[in-house]
Amino acid sequence: MSQSPPETVEWRAESDQIAYRDALAAMDARNRAIGEGEASELVWLLEHPPVYTAGTSADGAELLDPRFEVVEAGRGGRYTYHGPGQRIGYVLLDLKERGRDVRCFVHSLEGWVIATLADIGVESWRAEGRIGIWTRDIDGREAKIGAIGVRVRRWVTMHGFSVNLAPDLTHFTGIVPCGIDEFGVTSLERLGIELAPEAFDAALHARVGDFLAALDGKDCALP
Repeated sequence: MSQSPPETVEWRAESDQIAYRDALAAMDARNRAIGEGEASELVWLLEHPPVYTAGTSADGAELLDPRFEVVEAGRGGRYTYHGPGQRIGYVLLDLKERGRDVRCFVHSLEGWVIATLADIGVESWRAEGRIGIWTRDIDGREAKIGAIGVRVRRWVTMHGFSVNLAPDLTHFTGIVPCGIDEFGVTSLERLGIELAPEAFDAALHARVGDFLAALDGKDCALP
């Protein structure tokens, strides 16, 4: 296990839900402040009320049932659902100080989530040609348990990842998640694991030093 994140990286974990538009505005402001040297880097863990978010590659045909608010997120990717029971990690780092390698950042971010899930007993992986974090569902098929979507502005990252702890999985049926309709979506709860957000946050925290070390060392093969 890794050490705590350096003091230059703020770790913030919210217990209350935060509206997506409010979080987006706060993240945008923090991104600019980091870029101007006026604020520290940030890992921000939270949960949103139900919302569909559209990435820069979103296809309107994949918005099947807009039963919740739809917000243009500004990140890469297509449509994603966020809601209660899903833990969101917004990761705002200054890549000018960490190698200026966006591909390494994304790979390291995926590796952080995969290692954390392994620590709580869930094997997961990347899948060639499919964005996100994948695992084996209860029917034996591959299913998505986590989503990845990032934006980099002037070498400062924003957005990040989401992991399904115990969301209402029927809410995902209003969209084609990330443009992939051949595979389903699953959660820790569906896999028989009950885990409070605080426990998941602690598992992430235990691995954040490894994530930052992999990023800074450009050891992007881990895990």
